[in-house]
Amino acid sequence: MTIKEIVAPLESFAPIAYQESYDNCGLLVGDKNTEVSSALLCLDITEEVLDEAIQLKSHLIIAHHPILFSGIKKINGNNYVERVIIKAIKNDIALYACHTNIDNVVNGVNYKIAEKLGLKNVKILSSKKSLLQKLVTFAPNENAEKVRKALFEAGCGTIGNYDECSFNTEGTGTFRGNDNSSPVIGTKGISETVKETRIEVIFEKHKQSGILAALKQAHPYEEVAYYLHDLDNHYQYVGSGVIGELENEEELMSFFNKIKSVFKVPFLKHTSGLKKTVKKIALCGGSGSFLLRDAIAAGADVFLTADFKYHQFFDSENKIVICDIGHYETEQFTPEIFYEVIHKKIPTFALHLSKVNTNPVNYF
Repeated sequence: MTIKEIVAPLESFAPIAYQESYDNCGLLVGDKNTEVSSALLCLDITEEVLDEAIQLKSHLIIAHHPILFSGIKKINGNNYVERVIIKAIKNDIALYACHTNIDNVVNGVNYKIAEKLGLKNVKILSSKKSLLQKLVTFAPNENAEKVRKALFEAGCGTIGNYDECSFNTEGTGTFRGNDNSSPVIGTKGISETVKETRIEVIFEKHKQSGILAALKQAHPYEEVAYYLHDLDNHYQYVGSGVIGELENEEELMSFFNKIKSVFKVPFLKHTSGLKKTVKKIALCGGSGSFLLRDAIAAGADVFLTADFKYHQFFDSENKIVICDIGHYETEQFTPEIFYEVIHKKIPTFALHLSKVNTNPVNYF
């Protein structure tokens, strides 16, 4: 199969449009039309992981962290990034990254952590704004259903657990074609009046080009009347971190022991406990200190994440327990998501979970 075909399920599940502005997701090295027979799934691309791919004859590595993150001006082999790129190219191994886009979606990285901890009623902690648009168009009454169906199939009209959502009103449209027109209804040069349906649908902004193409293909008119609105709404299905609840209240120390067991960490960095039992848990894979205020506002008892700096622990202000378990530790289950998403769509394609521990931090 081609690389493009293999990563398509991932890009549908976690659209690259949902990556953070500073990120660098997608195909980093290689040709999307190259055919490969297997892929290696990992958290980080290191030289050891690349050697593992060579041994497995996997010509595609799908990683969480982009090895090309900031600008690179020379590739001389002076650091591990340059050496990996050189070796990947020499061995015809493509490198692909699925990073903050899979952090930010439902059932992504943070949902996987919540699943491992047994949390219920999980939802996005800090949803993103300005990801939605509304399309308004007009079609003759007899063509309205065909136009609506085309828009739904292109990705319009999904709101949470509901699809084919639209708002429709009937009215009267007028137009007059000039000498260069070829009107479907009426005669050029003569004013026409047509009973039309105004169709309104919302959609994810990154789908706009495909939706407009579908609209123009399904619509009977030579010139399709439509307009777009950018929506400032929070999109509750895309955003940073999650919050959920334990099945039952747990003793704080018992919950800490669960964290150590699930994430295989020898110790925890945390602020002092505020109460003996906890139930509401906020979490964020990777560096999540920017979500502390959101976690407090949501009424979480514990905020589980990584990469808190010394002075940031004071920001808990005895309102929440901050628990920092390490960057690698919070994201270690991400390759499992890659496997589940791709295997569900392409069950016969060979996928390998990397056996290399790429955590650069050691504990003694």
